[in-house]
Amino acid sequence: MDNKDECCSTHLIDGDGVFNVAGIENFMREVKLAECGLSYAVVSIMGPQSSGKSTLLNHLFHTNFREMDAYKGRSQTTKGIWMARCPGIEPCTLVMDLEGTDGRERGEDDTAFEKQSALFALAVSDIVLINMWCHDIGREQAANKPLLKTVFQVMMRLFSPRKTTLMFVIRDKTRTPLENLEPVLREDIQKIWDSVPKPQAHKETPLSEFFNVEVVALSSFEEKEEQFKEQVASLRQRFFHSIAPGGLAGDRRAVVPASGFSFSSQQIWKIIKENKDLDLPAHKVMVATVRCEEIANEKYVSFTENEEWRQLEEAVNTHSVRGFGRKLSSILDVCLSEYDAEATFFDEGVRSSKRKQLEEKLLQLVQPAYQSMLGHIRSDAFERFKEAFEKALKGGKGFALAARECAESFISHFNEECKDAIIDQAKWDSSRVRDKLRRDVDAHIIEVRSAKLAEVTTFYETKLNEALAGPVEALLDGAGDDTWPAIRKLLQRETETAVSGFSAALSGFEMDEESRDNMVFRLKDYARGVVESKAKEEAGRVLIRMKDRFSTLFSHDQDSMPRIWTGKEDIRAITKTARSASLKLLSVMAAVRLEDESDSIDKTLIVALVDGKAGASSAKSITSVDPLASSTWDEIPPSRTLITPVQCKSLWRQFKTETEYVVSQAIAAQEASKRNNNWLPPPWAIAAMVILGFNEFMTLLRNPLYLGFIFVAYLLFKALWVQMDISGEFRNGVLPGLISLSTRFLPTVMNLLKRLAEEGQGVASGQPQGNPNPALASRSFRGSTNDNGDVSTSATSEVTSENGTEYSSSSLHDKTQ
Repeated sequence: MDNKDECCSTHLIDGDGVFNVAGIENFMREVKLAECGLSYAVVSIMGPQSSGKSTLLNHLFHTNFREMDAYKGRSQTTKGIWMARCPGIEPCTLVMDLEGTDGRERGEDDTAFEKQSALFALAVSDIVLINMWCHDIGREQAANKPLLKTVFQVMMRLFSPRKTTLMFVIRDKTRTPLENLEPVLREDIQKIWDSVPKPQAHKETPLSEFFNVEVVALSSFEEKEEQFKEQVASLRQRFFHSIAPGGLAGDRRAVVPASGFSFSSQQIWKIIKENKDLDLPAHKVMVATVRCEEIANEKYVSFTENEEWRQLEEAVNTHSVRGFGRKLSSILDVCLSEYDAEATFFDEGVRSSKRKQLEEKLLQLVQPAYQSMLGHIRSDAFERFKEAFEKALKGGKGFALAARECAESFISHFNEECKDAIIDQAKWDSSRVRDKLRRDVDAHIIEVRSAKLAEVTTFYETKLNEALAGPVEALLDGAGDDTWPAIRKLLQRETETAVSGFSAALSGFEMDEESRDNMVFRLKDYARGVVESKAKEEAGRVLIRMKDRFSTLFSHDQDSMPRIWTGKEDIRAITKTARSASLKLLSVMAAVRLEDESDSIDKTLIVALVDGKAGASSAKSITSVDPLASSTWDEIPPSRTLITPVQCKSLWRQFKTETEYVVSQAIAAQEASKRNNNWLPPPWAIAAMVILGFNEFMTLLRNPLYLGFIFVAYLLFKALWVQMDISGEFRNGVLPGLISLSTRFLPTVMNLLKRLAEEGQGVASGQPQGNPNPALASRSFRGSTNDNGDVSTSATSEVTSENGTEYSSSSLHDKTQ
């Protein structure tokens, strides 16, 4: 036949009962049985040896089982169990050719294999063909009766047998109509069923509960071959769509999916060989468990090797992947769908359980990638939050408002991103990662808040420092009675200004009142600290300040001009004034007075250091106590004390010691000035000159020319005196003065004579009409005093030339230089 090459027959179980595992696996691959699912049927045939079973199957199903050669004698042809695919029949139909019963080769007592093969056929087959001779119907000792007993007996070993179709094929039908043969056959079958021992649970169970009985009759193949073939062809049509409702197959309660047929057959034969009762439902569960496990493992391995999953896993380990949840859900869905497609016909409970296990394994595999994705989403959201938060703060938005809005915005953004990462098959909760993000956001807000508060505080502290340090230093430098009131006023004004701005800056932080008050209090305390720190700093330089003040007041007059000690100044009064001012500076620096409270430090210092010294010579009690012999001031706590009374006394002693030299220098300069300015001779010398020079005086009165000569000599001497600055030259000493005058005397005289000659020429030449004064334009001798008391003289003369141009001559002193 044309289809015999498609039957792919295999020796399933050999004559010794060995199951051909490799053969059935190869058979399933060739016929692609695994793709059939539940859409397949199994047909087996049993009957006496040499009853034409293989011949019937080959003609009925177009198989190629080996047939007996009648010309060589009647003997055993089929050994064990053979299996083949029925070509041309839908759905896929497998047919098993069993070894014949009642064969002489096995003997009369060896019926074990017959029972085992019969039980195997009942367990795996949907339709069982029982081949029997027509002439055996109605006989008590017919050949088919032992076979039926065997079938019914092994049926009891099935723990929960399924309903199987028993098709009795009557061979070599005679002239007796089938309508007459069938009742007799059914009666014989019922008798055999009733005589078979049954378990207690099935004692009253009718035959129809276990079997659908069908009866067909075929003519003799040898005598009526053509009629036989026509009948077989008609019978073949009944096997098309045999598993459909109302079809030839039974109820198929324990049928296993086609992909598990090989394993199921092996396990069934193993149980039968071990002579155990066969629990078909339990066996079905066992087969489903093994096969579903195998399918699940295959799909798991397939998933791990999936290139799309590997790329997704590699990508998510380094960065966030858009559409991660959708992509991974799709891959998982494909994997699980493939599992469902292959395991769909297995026991539902087992299939669902193994699917759940597979899903759990897959989710366990992808969970690290999911966590990495959430980690990237959290990191990205946190970084964007920090950028947005910083931008909002730079834009001038209030801190608390910016923090609240940015936090809510990016937590919502995180939730949206998490939705994109959700895996449909998993019910994972991202709340832990969300909580971690919220903790990070809160920690960052606290960190930035602390930094911003510190920045604001530092800013206003710097402003306070700039506003207070310089002015306080200046006020303390000019220490007086109003110094500390002025400092208190300055401190109050600047503190109020700073606190006002500071409170406005803190309003954006939405702080509680207590915290805000504490910060304002610390700022006020800082302002006091700046003043106290500056006061302590200045107190450390009080001696220098005292000496500077003494020097300023002692060496300069009321117009801040340097003093020239001419002998008219009251050095004692000036010294007292300067020392009193320095003592006032010491009293101001002695303590911090930021509270409006009076103290007696100034009076104590005056009494102890000024008045006490003045009255030291007066009578005193020996037991009197020094007011400065203490380490504290009355009414001043130690925390506000800058200079203790003992330190004041020591500083004053050192101050007086270091300023006495300046006073002594001033006294010496005054005495020297008095000596230098006293050019008149003593009174007794003047009286002697008048008495002794009376005659010469009278001579001058008698001769007026002498007076003119003396007057001219006086003018000449006065001019030389002024021009040569004789008094200034002798200020540095007599010898240096004489040397300097000797070098300048002759040039000065020549210069005077030259100028007199020039003026005489100007008188002789006359003046222009535009000049009403024909005399010399001007002649003047001017003297001035420098800062050191030196006298300098300058003389200038201007003459008008014939063309009216004025000429000016520089001082004679400059020319001689």
